[in-house]
Amino acid sequence: MKKLKTSTRIIIAIASLAMISAYYVPLWQILMWAPQYPEGLEMKIWINDISGDVKIISALNHYIGMKHIEVSMFPEFGYMIYIVGALIGVGLLTSLINRRFMLITFASLIVASGIAALVDFYLWGYDYGHNLDPTAPIVVPGMAYQPPVIGTKQLLNFTAFSGPDVGGWIFLVIGIAIIGVLGLEIFKYGKSTR
Repeated sequence: MKKLKTSTRIIIAIASLAMISAYYVPLWQILMWAPQYPEGLEMKIWINDISGDVKIISALNHYIGMKHIEVSMFPEFGYMIYIVGALIGVGLLTSLINRRFMLITFASLIVASGIAALVDFYLWGYDYGHNLDPTAPIVVPGMAYQPPVIGTKQLLNFTAFSGPDVGGWIFLVIGIAIIGVLGLEIFKYGKSTR
């Protein structure tokens, strides 16, 4: 079983410890602008909470039949802290065990977690934007209001943006770093007998 370069182990340890930031900074953001809200409205998604102009956004959405946004509608908040904790643990273990198979496992878990998070957000957004109250004050036949997963989308007179916040960008950098060192370990140092 191939050992890892010392520099790789250090990068893995730093990347793992950087994930602790997820407990202290927002991971995702949804921003909205409209003529009546030129300053914009924002919703920040944390590891186990939501903040920002949630009450205003929720009240506006209710007019078009969307559910009120509440922490209870996100069961993910109940276990996200454990998933991130497990990733941190696997990363530190990878650095300690010093074997390439652990790095492959760690990189795979990071990629799988990122994909799962985006799929989960898409499914939530689809249900939230399509499962509308037919008795809402404003009903536009055939209209759905699914927020974008990443990027910008026009929803009636609102422009909505969805994308990573501070924590999301940290995770993206961590993912790139881990995949990068895995690539180096396989393709550059692959013939090493260490």
